[in-house]
Amino acid sequence: MQNALGAINAGAYDLNAGCSGFIYALVAGSQAIASGECERVLVIGADTLSRTVDWEDRSTSVLFGDGAGAVVLRASTGSAGVLANVLGADGSGCEMLYIPAGGSAKPACQETIDQREHYIRMNGSAVYYFATRILPNATEQVLRKAGLTLDQINLLIPHQANRRIIESAAKRLKLPIERFAMNLQEYGNTSAASIPIALCEAHSEGRIQPDDNLLMVGFGAGLTWAAGVVCWSAAQGGEQRSARGIWRWMVYTTARLRSLTRSATIRTIRKMDECTRQRKH
Repeated sequence: MQNALGAINAGAYDLNAGCSGFIYALVAGSQAIASGECERVLVIGADTLSRTVDWEDRSTSVLFGDGAGAVVLRASTGSAGVLANVLGADGSGCEMLYIPAGGSAKPACQETIDQREHYIRMNGSAVYYFATRILPNATEQVLRKAGLTLDQINLLIPHQANRRIIESAAKRLKLPIERFAMNLQEYGNTSAASIPIALCEAHSEGRIQPDDNLLMVGFGAGLTWAAGVVCWSAAQGGEQRSARGIWRWMVYTTARLRSLTRSATIRTIRKMDECTRQRKH
């Protein structure tokens, strides 16, 4: 993404925390700004689970989808921002939802391929029990940390794993289901992408206004979970039309063209090398 955007002055790294990954990254990004290390941070939640589901296993293949969503964080002197967060993990439950092989603990080999160990495996009932407990628990915990009550939250945006899990949390928290953003019927479980997609869609639908308090909760593989309370603020369009904004657009466009040229050159060189090797044979 850094290359595709032409962001020549930006650092970039991957953070993997399964379905909780977006909030983990949101916390990392907000703390980088709070420390003074960064002025702006692009946080992207993305997963292509269609590559890792076993299409012969109907218990998982029909649940997951591909997706991506993103937000931009920036320093602000106002009240908007990340108000509180909670991160958690329980590695003892890692085999409830995991891919058995392909990592350093069990590298890929013919045996792991034959045993179909490079696909997602899930203990559905155990994951459901974990999720129905952790979603309301993490919600209550992050509210206490933020010093807020549920009445002060304008919209709850949970990880889009299962409608019954969200309905169970709504019942436990004594909230109407309308207080929750839900779109899993459209995309399925998109893992780390589900919360930012639901966030962006809720904003597009007019469900989020400046100074609204949003509560996001993720949970999943690891096992991991994360919750965050955010006071929402949208960037003003005027900044993009400023001289600095135009200059930044020109720099990024030039960097993007350079990136495309470099990629095309590398592909051409590889193709020429391949043709040379073929002629030698």
